[in-house]
Amino acid sequence: MRIALIHALKHSIAPIETAFAALWPEARLANLLDDSLSADLARDGILTVRMTERFVTLARYAAGCGADGILFTCSAFGPCIEECARLLAPLPVLKPNEAMIEEILASAGPTAHVGLIATFGPTLDSMPPEFAAVAPGLRLEPCLASAALTALDRGDGPAHDREAALAAHAVAGCDVIALAQFSLARAAPGIAAATGKPVLTTPDSAVRKLKRLLAP
Repeated sequence: MRIALIHALKHSIAPIETAFAALWPEARLANLLDDSLSADLARDGILTVRMTERFVTLARYAAGCGADGILFTCSAFGPCIEECARLLAPLPVLKPNEAMIEEILASAGPTAHVGLIATFGPTLDSMPPEFAAVAPGLRLEPCLASAALTALDRGDGPAHDREAALAAHAVAGCDVIALAQFSLARAAPGIAAATGKPVLTTPDSAVRKLKRLLAP
C-alpha cells in the first residue's frame, strides 16, 4: 500500500515516519511538504477559499501518483481536508486528528475531560469544532505550548520536550491528554511522566486507523 503524507510543517515528517516504522512498516510512504501553508495561515489568521484550493491540488496530485490513502499531518486545516475527502471519495483521506478522537472515545468515554495540547496557535481554533462534531460530550481544556514550537524551530528537540511537559501541568487534572501536533509526539513520554495521565498522539492513532482500513 502507498500512503501519501501531506505536510504543512517539516517537523511532522519524522514523527509520522517513526509511527509507520513501528506500527506498519510494510506501507510505502510518499511525503509532500508545503510549509508555506502554515506560514500563510499564521499570517492571515483564517482559512480562505484559496487555501482550500491549494489543499485540493496537493490531494489530487497524491491520488494521481497512485496513493491508496492520504493522511494530512497538520491539525489546523480541518475544513480544507474535509473538502479533499469529499472530492476524492471513496479514497481514504484522513484528517490528522480523527483517529485520535475515535481512540479517546473508545478509551476514555464520551464525556471525558480532555487536555488538548498544541504548539501552533491556529490548531486550537480549528480542532475543537472537530471534536464537537464527532463527540459533543467531551470536555476540552486547550493548552498552548508555543515555546515548544519555538525550540523545535531552532533545532532544539530536548528543549521542545521540556517546554511541552511544563505546559502540560496546566491540564494535569484532565482524564486524558491529546497531543494536537504530529511534532508533539516525541514529547509524549515526558508529558505522561509529568502529569501521570494517559497521552494519545496523532501519528500513532492515524497509522492504526489507516492499517485497519487498508490492510485488514
